[in-house]
Amino acid sequence: MKKLFSVKLSKSRWILIAAGLLVAGSGTAYGAHELAKQQVTISINGKKQDVRTNAETVGELLKSLDIETRKEDHISPAEDTKLTANTNVEYVAAKPVHFAVDGQEKEIWTTAGTVGKLLKDLNLELAEHDQIEPSVDKEITKDMKLTLQRAFKVTVKDAGKDKDIWTTSTTVADFLKHHKISIKGDDEVKPALDKKLTKDQAIHITRIKKVTDVVEENIPFEVRKKEDDSLEKGKEKVVRDGKHGKLKKHYAVVMKNGKEVSRELVKEETAAESKAKIIAVGTKQAAVATVSANVSRGNQSSGKEFYVSSTAYTASCNGCSGHTATGVNLKNNPGAKVIAVDPSVIPLGSKVHVEGYGYAVAADTGSAIKGRKIDVFFPSKSTAYRWGNKRVKIKVLN
Repeated sequence: MKKLFSVKLSKSRWILIAAGLLVAGSGTAYGAHELAKQQVTISINGKKQDVRTNAETVGELLKSLDIETRKEDHISPAEDTKLTANTNVEYVAAKPVHFAVDGQEKEIWTTAGTVGKLLKDLNLELAEHDQIEPSVDKEITKDMKLTLQRAFKVTVKDAGKDKDIWTTSTTVADFLKHHKISIKGDDEVKPALDKKLTKDQAIHITRIKKVTDVVEENIPFEVRKKEDDSLEKGKEKVVRDGKHGKLKKHYAVVMKNGKEVSRELVKEETAAESKAKIIAVGTKQAAVATVSANVSRGNQSSGKEFYVSSTAYTASCNGCSGHTATGVNLKNNPGAKVIAVDPSVIPLGSKVHVEGYGYAVAADTGSAIKGRKIDVFFPSKSTAYRWGNKRVKIKVLN
């Protein structure tokens, strides 16, 4: 029994000794491991810290710090760079950005600090009229939405005048609003306001203006004649001058780009009534423009006698008024014996005898009657044509 107990005791002792040696060995190994560590400085997303590590490379260091890297991250020096004492490591994690260029969106991972730096990294230059949202000085944040609209040229044809404008607008309506081009009333725009804009497109604006134009016209006055027994028959006298009335016509006028394209009469209104012209017509029996038969042939022999060239006319000839220069109304006295003369040769009012015509009165003149020439009155064109143009003898009786 004593021997057995002694053996068991010896085994326990060896176990304790072995355990002691194991612990002593582990402590020595741990101490050696700790002594092998080297100190490095690492900046993680801008925050610096000193780290003691047994990692041999930058990549192992990041892995030991539970940092999962991706190719877009900024790591300096490179992951395969061996670490040495006092190595400075910089790590910046890339952030996802949703970047839309002219409506085409894609996800970009970047370490750029600002929008401007991101554009520079992507070799994207902003033209003068391009639009970037947010602005270039904004800080990049995770899952930021970034929009770049490239400006393009649009030709605006406004009322016939052309103008080139650079824009980032997507529709015609947005373009007009953004560039403060007002559309009024009935103005026409092509393409339509909801249409999408494209590069080098033209926008046609037709300016339509509807106005009311009031035109004033004369209303002709009527001529009224009344008999007057105080005037010799055949004579007329204006008792009251006529006066035109005024008529206003209202037109609905459509103008396109300053030019009238349609006109429609809307209404008429009388602004002033016309006043009739009143003429007194003589009914008193006047001395008929003939020479009475009591003019004797004896008197005929005492007058001045000479030859003249003669023509014939009627009261209804072109340009004739029907009234002689002395006031005889030939239309009312178709049987009158009247000749037109040159008053410097035969005084008006003279009684004459015309060969082939008979006794008459020099009661009219004519622009073509000059010198020794007379024009003989007949009541009808047929008798005037028969007279024709001939040389006759005339005697001025008084």
